Amino acid sequence: MSLPGVWAQLVGQEPAVETLSAAAAAAAALVRGETTEPGAMTHAWLLTGPPGSGRSVAARTFAAALQCMAGVGCGECPGCRTAMSGTHADVRLVVPEGLSISVAEMRALVQAAARLPTTGQWQVVIIEDADRLTEGAANALLKAVEEPPERTVFLLCAPSDHPEDVSVTIRSRCRLVHLRTPPPAAIAEVLVERDGVEPELAEWAASVCGGHVGRARRLATDENARKRRESVLRIPLGLRRGSDVFASADALIAAAESDAVEESKERDEVEKSELRTAMGGDGTGRGVAGAKRAAEAAVKALEKRQKSRATRTQRDTLDLALIDLAGFYRDVLVTGSRAGARLTHPDHAEAIASAAAQWSPESTLRRLEAVLACREAIEVNVKPRIAVEAMVMSLRQG
Repeated sequence: MSLPGVWAQLVGQEPAVETLSAAAAAAAALVRGETTEPGAMTHAWLLTGPPGSGRSVAARTFAAALQCMAGVGCGECPGCRTAMSGTHADVRLVVPEGLSISVAEMRALVQAAARLPTTGQWQVVIIEDADRLTEGAANALLKAVEEPPERTVFLLCAPSDHPEDVSVTIRSRCRLVHLRTPPPAAIAEVLVERDGVEPELAEWAASVCGGHVGRARRLATDENARKRRESVLRIPLGLRRGSDVFASADALIAAAESDAVEESKERDEVEKSELRTAMGGDGTGRGVAGAKRAAEAAVKALEKRQKSRATRTQRDTLDLALIDLAGFYRDVLVTGSRAGARLTHPDHAEAIASAAAQWSPESTLRRLEAVLACREAIEVNVKPRIAVEAMVMSLRQG
């Protein structure tokens, strides 16, 4: 069932929509000077859920509803449209492009968020991946959340409300909204209706994406993404010789690097060109030498940030591959135990059944643990190639 207005952006999240839409209506009433039920609207929210559930989409949607001129998230008014497109003057979006969100970045954001809204109803601050806040950045945010400006709302997105993701003190000052994993039918429906994907391809992508809406869209629309997934899922049964270990590790790293380059290249060049133009670095004639030097210095600083973003993109892509591998070994355990649970990779049921016949449950579990250990190692900054080679060696040994 399609939801009205901006809420249609959220796939399979009806309980969360009910909570957020009620809060948006309460916020509109507060702006009009009306009394509302205590707790209906609050100044800080924590949106949690598994990868792909739509945490950042929910945050942007809620921000649009708060800025909606009708107070309902109509999707048609300038407030809704600009908030959803990322151009609203009173909606500030923090998207970590590197490995973390720095204290300097957070202090600047908190200072800006203390101002009164200029064109909208509220100052809305959206922090994607709030689990990447450094300790200093978290402390800077905490001060603002403890004593919030009257017309400012903070929307934090994180995988969970566990202390490893969000500090206990920040969590205690936020209202929690948990997003669930969207069902395959809801994902397939949105791929067909919104993205124009053929129904059969949409159903396949929805069945193998692990509930990750963005991953489903990419698999449905990008042939290279489908090829990379296939190459990853050939690894478990393709480790016959010692040389296969290093070949498979190379393939995983190369795929991640290729994806990062593909995603970043065009964006990087546009950013550099826009920066040079803004600073007069592409000008000609007298008096431009100083402008060019300043522009080149700014471009070097930009390139440093872009390199950090590319590293994050590469790690995120590699992590998706590791999640696919973990799903394969999980499916082997499910098949071997005849649990009857739905497979993560139903299109590879034959290979999964073959592996279940060859491996003992203990060896399968050791392989799964090796994949999870690799993810943890990369998260604590072990070089990806070293972590992946160690993992693939364990996968071969079983």
